[in-house]
Amino acid sequence: MSAPVADTVDAIYRAESRRIFATLVRLLGDFDLAEEALHDAFRSALEQWPRDGVPANPRAWLVSAGRFKSIDGIRRQARFTAWDDAAEHTAALADPAPAWDDATEDLEDDRLRLVFTCCHPALAPDAQVALTLREVCGLATEEIARAFLVPAPTVAQRIVRAKARIRDARIPYQVPSLAELPERLDAVLCVVYLVFNEGYAASSGESVTRADLSAEAIRLGRLLADLLPDPEALGLLALMLLHDSRRAARTSTEGELVLLDAQDRRLWHRAQIEEGAALVERALLSRRFGPYALQAAIAAVHAEAKEAAATDWPQIVGLYDVLLRLDPSPVAELNRAAAIAMRDGPAAGLALIDALLARGELADYHLAHGARAELCRRLGRIGEARAAYERALSLARQLPERQFLERQLTLLHLK
Repeated sequence: MSAPVADTVDAIYRAESRRIFATLVRLLGDFDLAEEALHDAFRSALEQWPRDGVPANPRAWLVSAGRFKSIDGIRRQARFTAWDDAAEHTAALADPAPAWDDATEDLEDDRLRLVFTCCHPALAPDAQVALTLREVCGLATEEIARAFLVPAPTVAQRIVRAKARIRDARIPYQVPSLAELPERLDAVLCVVYLVFNEGYAASSGESVTRADLSAEAIRLGRLLADLLPDPEALGLLALMLLHDSRRAARTSTEGELVLLDAQDRRLWHRAQIEEGAALVERALLSRRFGPYALQAAIAAVHAEAKEAAATDWPQIVGLYDVLLRLDPSPVAELNRAAAIAMRDGPAAGLALIDALLARGELADYHLAHGARAELCRRLGRIGEARAAYERALSLARQLPERQFLERQLTLLHLK
């Protein structure tokens, strides 16, 4: 096999495999069949493309190859097993394939259909999120486990049970009707938010961000906002755009982590900021806003500041106060404590973080210990700062974050 073709197949797998998988789920009606068909299709590509050339529409080729290999597999299985429904099943799958060149919109919407399937109310909420992150976005089980701070085998069991539930209950693969959308929206927004978070701040690995996941979450967010312009759908899209606008400034040219107050704001994406701010305004004016719109409003306040020193910290604290009344969470409390430290001084923020850590909910959250370390450093409590940075380092899994914490520790040792 020529290296250029192998590289092309690998690039298509990384960029397109989850879209292809979503379409195969629609065509085959089964997660496991679709996963097997996906890998069969890419194996066929590795065998045929070096000989025949890369097709003009690789995604369509792979979908068709996977589908028909699955049909062949079902027919072979039917010869050796007492599968009474095999003929009916293969007949349904063997219907003429759509004209792929004319089906771009269907192919693009397949992932949205799959998200709603994975977030069906018949599934437990934790299973909805785990299944969507695994099957729609391709996150590894271990990555999902780290995001939820639960063991990987627990996540794997949730995914297996959820797929079985979808199969046994014959849950349809479709976007709900307009009447059903509102009650289904919360779970889908939660999933899109978690996907974006993993892309914006990868839980592990050598990069601060995973641009592919961020872009996919924003794409899904746009589809949701167009489908149902609910204030929270608008708020989530705004939140993602505003955070993603800072991506180019979040790392140095050497790949090192750059904190918000040290970022070169000239690198922020102004068009995304303007779009996000407009969406925030629409969401807040509805007076039916929720947590996503409030978080987006906080991000908009940061985006409005021309420099870190000009940040309106009193307004940010006020927005966090409203957010905590509406949707209390320890992470939001931590962020509010950091804002209090900027408004009222490091001692005020440290007292809040110490109380939060004493409750135990963020005992294994590296950002909480990193925030405590920074406030101790600012107060001249070097020994406590060093211990907190060491605790944060022991918990961090992302390489740039670990390197940042190691630099902070080195600087403290020089004092």
